[in-house]
Amino acid sequence: MARPHRKKPRGRDISGWLIIDKPTGIGSTEVVNRVKRAFDAQKAGHGGTLDPLATGLLPIAFGAATKTVPYVMDGTKVYRFTLRFGEARDSDDADGAVTETSPVRPTDEAIRAALPAFLGDIMQVPPAFSAVKVGGERAYDLAREGQAVALEPRPARVDRFELIARPDADHAEFEVQSGKGVYMRSLARDLARALGTVGHIAALRRLRVGPFRESHAVALDKIAGTGDTPPPSLDLLLPVTTALADIPALAVTEGEAARLGFGQALSLVDFMGRVPSAADPDGGLVRAMAGERFIGLCRLEEGLLRPERLMATA
Repeated sequence: MARPHRKKPRGRDISGWLIIDKPTGIGSTEVVNRVKRAFDAQKAGHGGTLDPLATGLLPIAFGAATKTVPYVMDGTKVYRFTLRFGEARDSDDADGAVTETSPVRPTDEAIRAALPAFLGDIMQVPPAFSAVKVGGERAYDLAREGQAVALEPRPARVDRFELIARPDADHAEFEVQSGKGVYMRSLARDLARALGTVGHIAALRRLRVGPFRESHAVALDKIAGTGDTPPPSLDLLLPVTTALADIPALAVTEGEAARLGFGQALSLVDFMGRVPSAADPDGGLVRAMAGERFIGLCRLEEGLLRPERLMATA
């Protein structure tokens, strides 16, 4: 019996990371689509959504790099935002409609005194205009239809929340370092409420995503030009393993690499003296490296080194 003919994927089979400096006024999915077309790539995705209003780092993963997207999204993020006091908006940012106003304008001292309550492990209600699912529907779809969206608080972690500038009484600028899934719009909204007023984000920029910094970023218009231009240079792409630079490296032998490749869990007794001190022995991840060759990600668990995500193409 003849095998069914498999259709060859369209585009080039390329792998790596491209860090786009996203301009305001465009959604993350549209950026991915434009960049994918420009490179004529078979497969692409992004490492963490930015709202259309926001600017800054949007990591784009091509090919094998898409396997490492979850680890980038779990990484540390740094944002800078401007909070506009006196107006609440339905989207919690400047793109929304005004729903409430307040004449109260907090002092710098009051702002600084309120910030510690938002540090560490907190509970946060996502914005109504967010991708959180409610009864199988996206919250933003329900909100756009005018439906009241009731979202449950969810855990969030904020490691740093600093007032960095106060241009005038109506505005305050902040820098935030956070973990996965923290909504800056919610942080701004809740801080304003805690200060006895209302507010929304007037401007938002992402400065860091995991190991990626602004120095890695490329302007979108440099990549996604108009007309029949040739694909951009692949020299702009960072290696797949760049996304994992924040994960401690563990040296393995070729024999150990082969056993991990077969899905075997190895005893950590054999790795005494090799396990990096930065690795969490209770469920932490390490990068298994055979010399300069990246084998994959493994988890330290119950005295064993368990393969979790192997990179056959690395």
